[in-house]
Amino acid sequence: MNLGTDTTTTSITVRVPAKVNVQLAVGAARPDGFHDLANVFLAVGLHDEVTATPADTLRITAEGHDVDRIPLDRTNLAARAAELLAARHGIEPRVHLHIRKDIPVAGGMAGGSADAAAALLACDTLWSTGSTREELLALCAELGSDVPFSLVGGAALGRGRGELLTPLPVGGTFHWVFAVADGGLSTPAVYGEFDRLTAGTAVPEPEPAPDLLAALESGDATALAASLTNDLQPAALSLCPPLTATLSAGTTAGALAALVSGSGPTTAFLVKDAETAREVASALLASGTCRQTRVAEGPVAGATVL
Repeated sequence: MNLGTDTTTTSITVRVPAKVNVQLAVGAARPDGFHDLANVFLAVGLHDEVTATPADTLRITAEGHDVDRIPLDRTNLAARAAELLAARHGIEPRVHLHIRKDIPVAGGMAGGSADAAAALLACDTLWSTGSTREELLALCAELGSDVPFSLVGGAALGRGRGELLTPLPVGGTFHWVFAVADGGLSTPAVYGEFDRLTAGTAVPEPEPAPDLLAALESGDATALAASLTNDLQPAALSLCPPLTATLSAGTTAGALAALVSGSGPTTAFLVKDAETAREVASALLASGTCRQTRVAEGPVAGATVL
């Protein structure tokens, strides 16, 4: 079988969700420059789609929100995913990857990581390379800390750099509003600011909060709202002070809680129901403190072949 070169194969499309970190506990910098995390992921219903089609060479195209802000060459994480899978199986990455973007770009919602996970699953299916779930997760971890969760979805606790996942039970649906900021924040820059702000202090070992895990399992939005934390939020606000006004606008409009999503600059607002989500989204737009708003529910499934 001539893997990777069969141009008669049908295109494969994979849908993959965004994530919100309902807890992001960050430890001190390790010797390798990374930080140990207790990272509680929740997959939410904003999706990218990656379509893999046989081609003579690796090629990336994209459509949708803010695609002018993503690379369309081999530095794209989806392209790196295809190359990694092909190298692992001794074939050429002859594939056209088309990305349909709906997850905010550089917004702390793992859009690039999601595309990488989707590209891995799409190429594995297209090329019939037959990777096991464990093999795909190992490749995901090589690509980035958030990539394994994009493959898995649902809710999970990430340890290590965030790539060591334990699935978590969730007892209901949580309703969210996301406010997209102008511009982006570099994840390395936010971690660097975290290191600067915590220099000379004793940074505790990151651990998941029992109250938060219980709130997820019970499906209690009010209890979850009381438990949301993000250790990177002070760093994100230091680098992007206008986010403070966005957080305030959302809570004033009726959100149960607000926090910066991951490394930002997207901000996340937990609300009690779908109607409140629409009201908070409208109020945030009217406040002039964000570029756009998105409404989503979670948890949702991870990367899925359509």
